[in-house]
Amino acid sequence: MAAVNGAVENGQPDKKGPPLPRPLRGLEVKYTKVSWGGGLCCGVTLCLGELGWCIVLLLPVLLILLSPQIFINNEWHESTSGKKFPTYNPSTLEKICDIEEGDKVLIMLPYFSLSPCSGREDEEYPDVDNAVEAAKAAFQRGSQWRQMDALSRGRLLHKLADLLERDRVILATLETMDTGKPFLQAYFIDLEGCIKTLRYYAGWADKIQGRTIPVDENFVCFTRHEPMGVCGAITPGDIVRQPSYLFLTVTFTSHSAIERSQWSYVVLWKCRKVVKMQVAKDENSGLQEGLGEKDKWWNFPLLMLVWKMAPALCCGNTLVIKPAEQTPLTSLYIGSLIKEVGFPPGVVNIVPGYGPTAGAAISTHQSIDKIAFTGSTKVGKLIKEAASKSNLKRVTLELGGKNPCIVCADADLDLAVECAHQGVFFNQGQCCTAASRVFVEEQIYPEFVKRSVEYAKKRLVGDPFDARTEQGPQIDQKQFDKILELIESGMKEGAKLEYGGLAIEDRGLFIKPTVFSEVTDNMRIAKEEIFGPVQPIMKFKSIEEVIRRANNTEYGLTAAVFTKNLDRALTLASALQSGTVWINCYNALYAQAPFGGFKMSGNGREL
Repeated sequence: MAAVNGAVENGQPDKKGPPLPRPLRGLEVKYTKVSWGGGLCCGVTLCLGELGWCIVLLLPVLLILLSPQIFINNEWHESTSGKKFPTYNPSTLEKICDIEEGDKVLIMLPYFSLSPCSGREDEEYPDVDNAVEAAKAAFQRGSQWRQMDALSRGRLLHKLADLLERDRVILATLETMDTGKPFLQAYFIDLEGCIKTLRYYAGWADKIQGRTIPVDENFVCFTRHEPMGVCGAITPGDIVRQPSYLFLTVTFTSHSAIERSQWSYVVLWKCRKVVKMQVAKDENSGLQEGLGEKDKWWNFPLLMLVWKMAPALCCGNTLVIKPAEQTPLTSLYIGSLIKEVGFPPGVVNIVPGYGPTAGAAISTHQSIDKIAFTGSTKVGKLIKEAASKSNLKRVTLELGGKNPCIVCADADLDLAVECAHQGVFFNQGQCCTAASRVFVEEQIYPEFVKRSVEYAKKRLVGDPFDARTEQGPQIDQKQFDKILELIESGMKEGAKLEYGGLAIEDRGLFIKPTVFSEVTDNMRIAKEEIFGPVQPIMKFKSIEEVIRRANNTEYGLTAAVFTKNLDRALTLASALQSGTVWINCYNALYAQAPFGGFKMSGNGREL
């Protein structure tokens, strides 16, 4: 694979260059009753062996795992409710450690209260309230954060990027433990994306400018871009306890937003003698307008956190973050780095917990000014309703996709097969941009299916810490069962199972790469977001037909086109109802370009 200008194409890093990094193998986390600051803590042992050189790097991991707590005002706190929740390694199904849970507490209203509910139990969310109050205080006029100039904010973001560089192996190791994704993917793709995003927005901090506007008579009119205030960031809710509740992401905005309706940002480059292009269709986006995120934050926990946090801090906002309960470790580690960098207390606050409790408390909080939600369409509607019923907070929604990948008969077949394969199987298929509907022109359909099966058979599934592994486990039992149920539905509805379709029984939550042919548009695997390693391949006869079928979905997040005909590429790009259209490439995402969808994929843009 080739990397262009530092970008990773098709979900695979450029494997040429310096020696590959080594993960912190043998990291074992045990929960013990060792006293640390008045609370329980995690004890960590490291099997050194040939990796004895990692002992110095391990120290920050020890610190963060000794404090799997709530981060408010640059300090670690136990939960008010006294509850904890576990986080598991999906590769082994073993518990990593317990995390303090920002849950509700029940209070009894006094009988002498004037409230009509006096004498009854009520609910409060003190951990969320404390985090919001800290964020409000940090945003108050005259505070250290508000008095800090834009250049200094940018320097803090650069310092945070430096610390991510320093602790890159540690963070990639934690990400692999928590998500099951291959270590090299976490190191080269996720961490690289985090660092580049932080540096990009660090450079923007002192370049956000207003404008002067000529008006009638002798008046001077000008605009200023101001931070919105306290921003809420909520990652997926407990999909076991409440499957439809996914997550919110942090966002920022300004009082005077830049309106750029249907503006297109295009990147062109040449590779393998085929023109590659990204067309990002922007709907009222801009650095000050805000961002929202999808990809179910548990699939890219650290990258999605940085995508939200970096622009918000760049513009001078404060944050309350709820990391995904499945993958909280790297988010909590970021809390320790926030303090080390020197961000003032209260600027970033992290409250681990579940969506229906901590997440709901943030989405309805009267003192939060903006929330961006990433997750299901059903919950996105509820978030918008909650925002209107609370304080009319601004909301950005990014709600999923069922993305078409169109392969024309004149396409570079080797490139198309490879990109379609990586487009759907990358990150175990747990990607909102996954190429989960592959449309292939009938002349090349048999050959495309044959080569796709060959790719699937060669895909290595196994230990995510093994450098040879391309696919790890699914995130949890709920997602694992859902994928297998959809695979079963495909076979029952008449799709031809070309390869896979089974779980790997002798280990964690692993599923074989699965390829279906002879898929029709009315099948569940062609309509529903699978979020797993399943590739449905469909046939088409004409461009008009494939445009109609590709757009015949409630979603509109991304799309891809493979052709050597530039006119055909541009025709398809303009006709497809998708927020991003890739031409002769896939998953080419950059901090410089907006990201988001149309229709039920949401509104607004991130980045």
